[in-house]
Amino acid sequence: MKPYRLSPLPLLLALSLGAGLAHATNYPVTDAQRGTAERVAQAGVPLSELAPDAPDSYTVKRGDTLWAISGLFLRSPWRWPELWGMNRAEIANPHLIYPGQTLYLIKKDGRAMLSFEPDGSGSPSARMSPRVRSSALDENPLAAIPQHLIEPFLNEAVVFDTNALASAPRIVAAREDRVLMTENDLGYVRGIREPLAEYRVFRNPVPLRDPGTGEILGYEARYVAKAEFVRAGGVSPTDKNVEVPATIRLGKVRSEVGVGDRLAPVPPRTFGQYVPHAPAGAIEGRVVSIYGDGITAGQNQIVALNRGQDDGLERGQVLALWRAGQRVTDRTGARPESVQLPDEQHGVLFVFQTFKRVSYALIISVKEPVGKGDRFSQP
Repeated sequence: MKPYRLSPLPLLLALSLGAGLAHATNYPVTDAQRGTAERVAQAGVPLSELAPDAPDSYTVKRGDTLWAISGLFLRSPWRWPELWGMNRAEIANPHLIYPGQTLYLIKKDGRAMLSFEPDGSGSPSARMSPRVRSSALDENPLAAIPQHLIEPFLNEAVVFDTNALASAPRIVAAREDRVLMTENDLGYVRGIREPLAEYRVFRNPVPLRDPGTGEILGYEARYVAKAEFVRAGGVSPTDKNVEVPATIRLGKVRSEVGVGDRLAPVPPRTFGQYVPHAPAGAIEGRVVSIYGDGITAGQNQIVALNRGQDDGLERGQVLALWRAGQRVTDRTGARPESVQLPDEQHGVLFVFQTFKRVSYALIISVKEPVGKGDRFSQP
């Protein structure tokens, strides 16, 4: 088999011992993933675990993800710890893979490993040492999944345990009696007690109900815009019994802001890089809703799940999507009988945000549209 290469960039085995490497080594690696990698590193993986068309080599290019590269070499892309373990001695951290590196597939005695050298030999410490590059320092370690797909939702897809926004600061008016506001418009707000520099603006939240029990799991607040604090409110200079609302200016708007929308603080930036991995134990649940206005969802869309932190879900976990088996009539016997075909796995979810009883997941791959009530489990 000929080497498989796509647009190789100048060789980059390490950015430096400074910002680039420090940034990469802060990426999360769980004890379970590390343990799996250590075990696999002893002998590699069986050839049966390789993808049918696994290339002899692959040169990493900008835009690649750990998920995509895992899919080139392994049957299950989420099994990244195994791919890391296949080269555990050379890749001390699974995120230290950069555009320009070439990975070689080494097969021996019914097992497979990855190496940065065609024959699997050489000094890892020498190859992984810092070096001078002439190109601009704009490459970063590969992300686990396409980061741009979930970045907008990390602080925008929010579930409150209670209907906390009911008592949050609210927009009560706009300039010139306008009903809807957009970017750079001023809005007037009541209820701000301790002003903050920035706010998120949400539409009134809606309850998320468990598809099976109907129980309220939380309240999903639809994000509509960012806002900055302009000036505090007070009392009217002519009538001390009349309140003067505070003033905000709208920033980037996802949808038009209206009177009655609520303000919430901007949370600290959450860490967005996660190594794909399976849940530690068995888990089952249902899709609660499709994020946005759709009835069904497809690849690269977001869904809410009826399991969260209290159920053991965590960021980076990979889940299998199942389509319920059809009810058909068996007419091959003495009389027709109704039977139900087995459920079929038809997609993969990647959990990227968790709350107490609800999580958000990206649909990584899917064969049929995903709808409310669809089942998921560990892969």
